[in-house]
Amino acid sequence: MRNFFIYILVFSAFNIYSNVYAQGIEPMDESLRIEKLIPPTGKVQAVLDTDTYNEIDDQFALVYAILSPDKIDLKAVYAAPFSNNRASNPKEGMEKSYEEILRILDKMDISHENFAFKGSNSYLKDTKNPESSPATMDLIKKAKEARPDNPLYVIAVGAITNVANAILLEPSIIHNIVVVWLGGNGHNWGDQREFNYFQDLNASRTLFDCGVPLVQYPCTPVVTHLSTTVPEMEVNVGGRGAIGNYLLEIFKDYHSNHFGWSKVLWDMAAISYVIDPSWSPSNLVHSPIVTDDYTYSFNDSRHFIRMVYFIHRDPVFRDFFTKLDEYSKK
Repeated sequence: MRNFFIYILVFSAFNIYSNVYAQGIEPMDESLRIEKLIPPTGKVQAVLDTDTYNEIDDQFALVYAILSPDKIDLKAVYAAPFSNNRASNPKEGMEKSYEEILRILDKMDISHENFAFKGSNSYLKDTKNPESSPATMDLIKKAKEARPDNPLYVIAVGAITNVANAILLEPSIIHNIVVVWLGGNGHNWGDQREFNYFQDLNASRTLFDCGVPLVQYPCTPVVTHLSTTVPEMEVNVGGRGAIGNYLLEIFKDYHSNHFGWSKVLWDMAAISYVIDPSWSPSNLVHSPIVTDDYTYSFNDSRHFIRMVYFIHRDPVFRDFFTKLDEYSKK
């Protein structure tokens, strides 16, 4: 019975893989995929896909990306859908995320025109009928403008809905992009009931099956190292202009009892990958098979992805605090 179950999973993955290349796009050669998964060393062009209102780490990630023009040519920000106690459905979550993106940009005196885009109104229901949105269409446009030897880094820190829709709408873009996704747990973790992963299982499955060059940041037990405290925030973030004060405010408001309390700022991890990949040791591993019961199955014939297995917390925060301080003095 287990062998039959795995056969069904592999067959499902093959169907997605076939659908992705239904437009006559050749599958990516494994050697080219591995070449694209070599960690970047210089400045990259990037877009950020974020469920910004989900909690508070997305705001830090967006600010971190904006404060790093020496490493990131940030071309666009996309609002991703989410649903929890802050939003009753994916569309509301996406709309609130878009509004939060505009708040962040306003506090940093950055225009949102042709820079911030609304994403999907719902999770991916059917891989044969992907949803078009301003975010997916802009991603497709910018991916087509990139080149295989100078790819667009798609930094995604929410449900991978927008990115999966873009790939399904225009499969050829996988040759011109590298996806850096904070989602799922470690491959040896007991389950994959991680927020970004389980919200949109069809989108997660599409990401792992389509063959796009993918760098995965597992949340538990990897990015859980990236935590900080109110005292550290007060010393290094408060008083650093309007944006610093706002970040400190939302950090403190997130929890009512700060005694012995720390908060993981998950999404900063994905930004740090393109700033200095040495802070995030990683390995090439075979892309896992996404199961319907929120676990992984494995097959060593699958294509490779890059998986981060540790993150050095201190240099990430040191870099962010330094850049924020310098920004506030301009």
